[in-house]
Amino acid sequence: MSEPKKVPVGVSARHIHLTQEHIEILFGQGARLTEMKPLSQPGQFAANETVAVFGPKGSFAKVRILGPARSATQLEVSRTDAFVLGLQPPVRESGITEGTPGMRIVGPAGEVTVERGVIVAARHIHFHSSDAAKWGIADKQLLRVKVGGERGVVFEQVLARVSEHFALDMHIDTDEGNAAGVSTGDFAEIVD
Repeated sequence: MSEPKKVPVGVSARHIHLTQEHIEILFGQGARLTEMKPLSQPGQFAANETVAVFGPKGSFAKVRILGPARSATQLEVSRTDAFVLGLQPPVRESGITEGTPGMRIVGPAGEVTVERGVIVAARHIHFHSSDAAKWGIADKQLLRVKVGGERGVVFEQVLARVSEHFALDMHIDTDEGNAAGVSTGDFAEIVD
């Protein structure tokens, strides 16, 4: 009998990724993000800086920026957050923003409106290449993952993302974490 394929869970709250151009518009010329705390993925961090985001019906203040700067500005929200904003973003792999709604972003030094970039992030697992090889998992493979907790569930359509630059970690959003009764630091098990 093979050993269980256990993966740590990270419940991801709403957050935003910004381009360097947008960072400078929102925080001032030459501005750089400053690290508040490191995240589970190497080189990634929660920044001290936050912004307000506005949709057609609502807004959120103090949305945490995740660094470093990215090649495209992207807001990741849960379905509940999207409802508050008055948007209907698709479920997408991070970085794929074609056909997504836009938003207005306000910082202490300025504001910017982007035509696209709001997504509900597809639930996914970051695999280091060695973990993926050990378990026979390919990049972009869709998995079934069992999550325990008081209201345990099996998540379908969990996207595998494989890179030698990743650390093993499953990312779900706050709606999914709340529904399953799990928190960051809990473990999930890949069932197939």
